[in-house]
Amino acid sequence: MNEKKKRILTGDRPTGRMHIGHYVGSFQNRIRLQDQYESFFIIADLHMLTTRPEKDNTLLLEENIREIVLDYLSVGIDPERSVIFLQSAVPETYELNLLFEMLVTVPRLERLPSLKDMARDAELETMPLGLLGYPVLQAADILLPRADLVPVGKDNESHVEITREIARKFNRFYGDVFPIPEALIGDTPSLIGTDGQAKMSKSLDNAIYLSDDVATVEKKVRGMYTDPNRVRADIPGRVEGNPVFIFHDAFNPDHEEVEDLKTRYRAGKVGDVEVKTKLARALNDFLEPIREERARYASDPALVQEILYQGTQKMRAEARETMERVHAAMGMYRLPSD
Repeated sequence: MNEKKKRILTGDRPTGRMHIGHYVGSFQNRIRLQDQYESFFIIADLHMLTTRPEKDNTLLLEENIREIVLDYLSVGIDPERSVIFLQSAVPETYELNLLFEMLVTVPRLERLPSLKDMARDAELETMPLGLLGYPVLQAADILLPRADLVPVGKDNESHVEITREIARKFNRFYGDVFPIPEALIGDTPSLIGTDGQAKMSKSLDNAIYLSDDVATVEKKVRGMYTDPNRVRADIPGRVEGNPVFIFHDAFNPDHEEVEDLKTRYRAGKVGDVEVKTKLARALNDFLEPIREERARYASDPALVQEILYQGTQKMRAEARETMERVHAAMGMYRLPSD
């Protein structure tokens, strides 16, 4: 008898197109894991509202959701093997979130430093209730499909711990309904942005997107930050921590070429133009099959909506089963259904 696969839940807020930092930090891991685990990928549009509730932002949701699904498909996330679904289209999310809110205290949530960081980054003067409850909504996301594993970066491990606490408390109060999910910590560090100042980010405009065309990639690479102390090509340069070489290590498969460039750079025998030209070529070689897949999927206007619809229907079936277990365990009075 085949052993039942464990389940994974991960996803993204639809705040814009995905970039190569997402690929290094998350996507390449998801592609590998979808063969080992039953994978659920959430487009977390409700989470976007915690920091961007204005109508100017909600009007962008439809296009951003489409762009993210196209990014998923283009890198190799397969809707036949994985479930891609829309968070807000699963009504059980709202119910389970409300029930979980009864099981966690405000002081416990206030101890999470990541929430303060999110509020600061969003330039919020005070903490909205929805943002304070972000980890509780995350717990509902994770536990609705009864996920066993949650791939996260080290900085978000504390959010998964909130989910574990809520699951344990629910099970202690009402009986064993939920698994206690584990955080699956990636071993890939965040990719630095083209400005060399912070990790690659949509909001900081220091990203190379999976959907960027050849000319855009070349332009962004030409403007990349390098060694600020190297004002001429004959001055020895620093390779360690240099964004151009970080990108070469991540995306240039010609390791001999990369090592040659590093040796000459340290010796002051190669200019930034050559190093960047070869990086742009390597990046475009990496991105070209992704662009081709994206164009193929985008050529069918109804495809993204159909994939989201089918995935959300699968997720809703799982969510209904979970809530049936929740209602039975809690013993709450239920009116007869039609």
